[in-house]
Parts: sequence; C-alpha cells; structure tokens
Amino acid sequence: MTTSSANQPSTSSASGPPPECPAHARAGNTDGLARLFGPEAVNDAPGFFERLRAEHGAVAPVLVDGDLPAWLVLGYRENLEVLRTPSRFCHDSRIWHCFKENKVAADSPLMPALAWQPICLFMDGEEHERLRTAITESMARFDRRGIRRCVTQSANQLIDDFIADGEADLVAQFAEQLPLRVVTQLLGMPEESGPGLVEATRDLLKGTETAFKSNEYLVETLEQLVAKKRASPGPDFTSWLMAHSAKLTDEEVLQHLRLVVIAANENTTNLTANTLRMVLTDPRFRASLTGGSMTLPDALEQMLWDEPPTTVAPARWATGDTELAGQSIKAGDMLLLGLASGNVDPVIRPDLSVPMHGNRSHLAFSGGPHECPGQEIGRAIVDTGIDVLLMRLPDLDLAVPESDLNWVSHWIARHLTALPVKFTAGAQKKHPASPSTWGNDMPSKHALQHSSANDPDVADETLRAAPSARTPRAHSSWWGLLKGWLLGK
Repeated sequence: MTTSSANQPSTSSASGPPPECPAHARAGNTDGLARLFGPEAVNDAPGFFERLRAEHGAVAPVLVDGDLPAWLVLGYRENLEVLRTPSRFCHDSRIWHCFKENKVAADSPLMPALAWQPICLFMDGEEHERLRTAITESMARFDRRGIRRCVTQSANQLIDDFIADGEADLVAQFAEQLPLRVVTQLLGMPEESGPGLVEATRDLLKGTETAFKSNEYLVETLEQLVAKKRASPGPDFTSWLMAHSAKLTDEEVLQHLRLVVIAANENTTNLTANTLRMVLTDPRFRASLTGGSMTLPDALEQMLWDEPPTTVAPARWATGDTELAGQSIKAGDMLLLGLASGNVDPVIRPDLSVPMHGNRSHLAFSGGPHECPGQEIGRAIVDTGIDVLLMRLPDLDLAVPESDLNWVSHWIARHLTALPVKFTAGAQKKHPASPSTWGNDMPSKHALQHSSANDPDVADETLRAAPSARTPRAHSSWWGLLKGWLLGK
C-alpha cells in the first residue's frame, strides 16, 4: 500500500495527446488504456490520476470492470461542465452503449452503482425535482440538536467498547461504525441493524465478487423497513418520505433509502477517518490551532478539498456526440467524475499548500442539480463524533509511526485501512450527556423532529452555516487547545 496523499503538489503537465479513446476499446483494442480496477489505481490512486492527467489532460480514456470503456474527468472545470449541463451529460444509465449491447454481466460489480433505478440519482428535469424535493424537505424536518444528541450517544457507546483497553483502531472501531449507527436511527431502524449494513455497503462499493449479494442484503433489509413503516409510521426519515406530497411509491422510497445509506456511510466514514488522521499527524493543524486561526469546520473543508470521501463519482452519459477538453465524446459514452483529481487540478490550485479555509467550492459533494442533499448532516456527524472522542480520550495519540499508515482504493473511494491509537485506559462507565429522551431503538417522538416541522420552508440554520473562526481560550495542554479548537472557542 502507499502512503502518498493528494495533499502533495502535482508536478505533472495538464496537457498531452490521447493515444487511445473508448471508440478504440469498443472495437476491441484496449492496448495502452489504464484500468480503473487495476493494481496501479488500487495501490496508488493519487499517483494514478496524476499520471493520467500528464498523459491525456483533463479527460482521460480508461477501462472499468470487464474492460469496458469510459472517460475519467480529471479537470476541475471539466467536472463542473459535466455536472452542470444535464442536457449534454445525463443521469440515465440506460443510454450507455455497454448496456444496450449487453456487455455488462448481470452480476457485475458495476451493476449496483450503474444499473438504472427509479431514484433522483438517475433522473433529470421535473421527475428529478419531484424526488429530490421529497428528500430535502424530509431531511429539513430533523432538528440539529436532536441529530447531535444521537451522534453523542452513538459515539459514547462505541468508545465504551474500547476505553478499558488503552488502545483502539479508530477506523474499524469508530469511523466505520458511527455513521450508520446514527443513520439507522434517523431512518427509524433499530440500532442493531447498523453493523450488518456497514459490512454490506462497504463490500458493495468495493466492487468485489460478493458486491451483488451485499446489495441484495441491503435491499431486503430496507424492504422490511418500508413495510414496517407503512403499517406503523414514526417520527423518522422513512415515514416522512412516505408521507410527502410527492407521493413516492414504496419502490421509490426503498431505493432512496438505499442511496442515503450508501452515501452516508461511505462519505462520512472516510471524512471522519481522514480528519482524525490529520488531527493526529499534521503539524500544520497544530500550528494553526496554537494560533487560533482554525475551527473544526475549517479542518473539514480542508479535508474535503485534499481528500474528498468519494474519489470517483459514477456517472454521466453523453446524450449525443460532443467534445470535452479536446476529447471526442460519442453518444452513449460513460463519463466518470474524478472529484479527487478535480480538487487538486493545478489549473485552479497551483500551490496545494495554500489553505482552503472557508472555501466550499470543492467537488467533494458533487455539484449542480445533483449536489449531495445530506452534506450538512454528514458534517454534524463528523464534528460531533470527533468532539466526543477527544473529550473522552484527552491524551489520544497515534500508536504507530505515521509512515506505517496505509490506504486501499477501489474505483469509487480511497480508504485509510487503520488508525491505531493509544491512550490512558479507563474503566467502562456510563458516559456523560446521555439524554433521557432516547429509548433503546429510537429517540422520543420529538427528539429528532424539527421544531418547525410543519413549515417546510423553515430550516435549522445551525446545520447550514459553519461557525466563524474564534480565538481559543487558554488551556493547559495541546489537547486542551484542540478541544477549544473543535468547539470553536
């Protein structure tokens, strides 16, 4: 594995004639085309993207599983062009020539991510707006304080499981577990559903041989949830989505729940792990903390620029013959969005060491009409979870040399494999701030519900707005300073 990072400045050229294109691959000539499922992409994703940029420029021809051709969009501006022009690059995967020519096997690991489904992700225009409105207005009914209470409780439960050991792997025991512990409760599922969904969703996105079966498990679990909530609605996202005036069918509800589970787990897990790693290892953040110039939202935005939780976002399909960055794109061609490579495009970031504090124009949550609607909930999970962790474990420190940290990549994301830490062991005890409003499976009726739930135009402004940087109070230790930084004090 590699420890190279997208934080490192690129020295590659942004130009160069393409020796191959997907048209050649369609004819059976795949010589020289990079494989997005190949060992180079898996072992050194940032280096792989920079090599492609040097060879092909802002848009590169690649092969996906089964040696099927696609275009990988590497440039920042080119990604925005694709994201913002659905008339040229649509979301309907059914026009992909590989689907039309029956070249994608039914059990291909591409199918869970690319097969057309009745969800807003695969639609444009009025139908997309109908479905997206149902999602955003249902999400707006959550109360920010209720979400943070839910995160606090779940984070404390996870910490209780390892606090007596004096050591832990913050990837496997914290970052990978926290998001779906929270999301399952927001969806109206019992907490015990979380671990199984974590395993299934991560396997699904890796594109392994078992990805198809993992997707089936996820769908079956959500089918049971929809049936339960149809019979007995509650104060949860699933029930609100079913009751929305957009009148979603049960299948539409199920598929959107699947989308929420996958996106929330993947993005939030990676963002949590990456931010914790940076807090523990990056001297720039210690210096910034000491100077009082950075809050946790600043740190999260920097991570979203340097190491976005989704590396490559599938996908768009060309509605007709067109051109992008000098490449001839044919009708039915598939384009994959290189969000990580776009964020470090030397055209817009010639010096990657320059901080991006307060700048939310990154590609981490996509963009255009399909920009991630749950990004603020994700931010709330990350910063609250990290806050609780450092409050409980004030002397937390990395247990291995930074050079021993490894990453693994698949075609959609790049993951930190482990984050071993050490701390002073403590007795397992009932954690503080465990609200009495929470039951075993779900919060009380109003714990998550927005205080103005009957008014869909009212949103919790504290979920939307990042707090401004403040000068930290005086503390007796570096971790005390960090605590003040995380709280924006």
